[in-house]
Amino acid sequence: MEARIVALPVKLPAPEPTVRVDGDRIVVERLVLLDASLAAFVAERPAVERSSLVERALKIGLVALQDAGVTVNVDVIRREFAGLLKQTEAVNERAATALEQALRTNFADGDGRLPRTLERFLGDRGQLRVFVGELFDETKRDSAIGRIGTLLGTYFDGDASKLARLIDPTRLGSPMYQFREEISSGFQQLNERLTAIEAAAAARATERARSTAKGTDFEDLLESMLGEIARAHGDLVDRTSGETGDVLKSKKGDFLLTVNEQVARGADLRIVVEAKDRALSGRAIRDELREAKTNRCAAVGLVVWSPAHAPSGIAPFDVRAGDVHCVIDPAAPEPATLEAAVRLARLLALATLVEREVEVDAVAIGAALEAIREQLDTIKALKSQLTSIGNATKAVWGGLDTLRSGILARLAEAESELRSAG
Repeated sequence: MEARIVALPVKLPAPEPTVRVDGDRIVVERLVLLDASLAAFVAERPAVERSSLVERALKIGLVALQDAGVTVNVDVIRREFAGLLKQTEAVNERAATALEQALRTNFADGDGRLPRTLERFLGDRGQLRVFVGELFDETKRDSAIGRIGTLLGTYFDGDASKLARLIDPTRLGSPMYQFREEISSGFQQLNERLTAIEAAAAARATERARSTAKGTDFEDLLESMLGEIARAHGDLVDRTSGETGDVLKSKKGDFLLTVNEQVARGADLRIVVEAKDRALSGRAIRDELREAKTNRCAAVGLVVWSPAHAPSGIAPFDVRAGDVHCVIDPAAPEPATLEAAVRLARLLALATLVEREVEVDAVAIGAALEAIREQLDTIKALKSQLTSIGNATKAVWGGLDTLRSGILARLAEAESELRSAG
């Protein structure tokens, strides 16, 4: 027999399928699915649609598997949460029971620790009541009230207290005694000074009454008042009582008021002022004014009287023989009265410019002066009423004030006529 070697066919195992994921792509290689029914279903489709069908089937399967996994996870979480909830409820119930027991132990109305403690300290027989009672017991000298009473008595009770010794002005060595001595000494010195001042004033008054010093004080007052009035109107005022004038060795004319050149149209217009603190007859004052106007080359004279020596019917001011007279009280001078008198004298002086051929509305000035004279006549009538009607004094003086305001208004009208003439 002849032996032969025969090669039998060997069936190799099929290669394993591989699945690869590249980014958002899933690549399946050498995938073989053994399922008769599914193979028959695919076989019924045309060959060109089988690849898309298999791809769609794979996608549907993967999505189904994904949803199934999520459902499983949700169920697990639900079961875990339900268990945790039951556990929490049990813990809370145990905690509530423990808290209730603790609250009852500490805060119960009768047996709680806090009520017992408060009763022990704040009750009717508590420690605080006992302490406060002992602290403010007035019958005990060592209590707070007793000690305060003793201390206050030491300082404020009776003549022997410290406060009484401090404020007693008759007790030697106390501060009030020293203060009393200082005040008494100060008042004594003040009384001596006031007595000396009164004596000096009385002596000066007596001296002025006996000499020309009284007239000098009156002139000092008028100098200050005339200066204020002249400054307001742009005039110049000079005190000339100690200077000789155009008349040989004559010093008549205590003050010389030169009217503003703009108002006087460039003319040298002057008003001589005499201060009279002594009595003179009507003729004597006319002669003195005439000499004073000649001595000072003045157009109008103004005489200022003190109340004690003014002729009757002069106050507060008047026009006599072309000159102005007014009354000023040195004790209570009224600047408005002197200002009205000065403005009246200025108007009378300006009225004389007509004779010097200066362009001034003489008719308007004359009318204003006439109105002023009427007001002065009314003032004289009211003054005569004051001497006979005692109960109407206040009303009459009110009328005098109204008339004085009317005179100032008339003066303003005349001055406005002079300004409009320019």
